[in-house]
Amino acid sequence: MALRGCLRFAGVVPRLLGNSTVLSGTSVPEGHRCVPNHVNTHLGCRNLLFCRFSSAPPSTEVSYEQLKQLLASRKAVVIDVREPWELREYGFIPGSINVPLGQVNNALQLAPEEFKEKYGGDMPQQTDNIVFTCLAGVRSKEAFTTATLLGYKVVHLYAGGWRDWMKKEQHK
Repeated sequence: MALRGCLRFAGVVPRLLGNSTVLSGTSVPEGHRCVPNHVNTHLGCRNLLFCRFSSAPPSTEVSYEQLKQLLASRKAVVIDVREPWELREYGFIPGSINVPLGQVNNALQLAPEEFKEKYGGDMPQQTDNIVFTCLAGVRSKEAFTTATLLGYKVVHLYAGGWRDWMKKEQHK
């Protein structure tokens, strides 16, 4: 009886979640990651495990020191996704390009000359090393996800953001 309840429940959940889940034990397509979600129910399904999968790679964070090296060597395009007034009021990481979060999706689909004209820096190519930053790491995660969904391959985020940058720069 409890097993029948589990199977009924297992058939409903993927439909409710738009087929974004797979049952544990089934294969997850190559290149996707599996995030386990334990589901405990009153039906006796204590060990039922579902996995959500996404084509986005796991976030790759860079440290302050790594970001400094990337900027010095010019081996990354650093994109600050804060609003322009925030950069004017608080400051910005030298060498970064300002593309507000609400514009990231469209900006990364512009022609390179349009991107340069609008944002004042070279548009990253799909294989370029890109680092997103913001104030404290929340918006940069959203930009990271957007870029990976658009097909950018080498995407990172500086989770400490401007706050961490300033703290570390003041201690020099």
